[in-house]
Amino acid sequence: MVSPERFRKIRELLEKRQTDLTLVMDNVNKAHNLAAIIRSCDAVGIHRVHAISYRSSIRTRQNTAAGASRWLKVGLSESIAPVGEKLRAAGMQILVAHHCPEAVDFRSIDYTRPTAIVMGEELTGPSREALDLGDNFIYIPMAGMVESLNVSVAAALILFEAQRQRQAAGLYDTRHFSDAEFERLLFEYTYPRLAAVLRERGKPYPKLDENGAFENDGITE
Repeated sequence: MVSPERFRKIRELLEKRQTDLTLVMDNVNKAHNLAAIIRSCDAVGIHRVHAISYRSSIRTRQNTAAGASRWLKVGLSESIAPVGEKLRAAGMQILVAHHCPEAVDFRSIDYTRPTAIVMGEELTGPSREALDLGDNFIYIPMAGMVESLNVSVAAALILFEAQRQRQAAGLYDTRHFSDAEFERLLFEYTYPRLAAVLRERGKPYPKLDENGAFENDGITE
């Protein structure tokens, strides 16, 4: 059984998850960058991220990163176009990190709006398809000789600015999930192996009490 302290931590994690803030990794292919970006997304309370790969070699690394992710969902896709369509249908503004004449300082954006942030491949940047999706282009001002930051560092800076704005607006104080979705995720995050077994058997999840224990003496066969 889970300890009450851990259960409360998992509950608090879900209470603060931001379902209308996401990040799209457009062909990000280095394993350490994938892992670092996912960690930053978890740290700011993102619930779902998207990994786009046009090449099988990248897809293998992204699958590994997704498998290692315990606390947020990673959606894998071979094309950014359908992902962008779904994000736009959900009412999200799509921001592409790309230094171009139209780009604005990343801190000037209103991240309290439903937002998707697109980070491009380490060497070549965002794909043409990603650029075509962008509602705005954002960049990180720099005063030194380097022309760009590591993609995971850049993603972290942008994400924590989004977190700062959302905290100030009180968006972490309101649950983003429906009650049913919250209870489902709470059980799956608390008891992932048992949840998998119950799903396979087509059985409902048992109710959990305030300490994470099974109500009514647990699970019936």
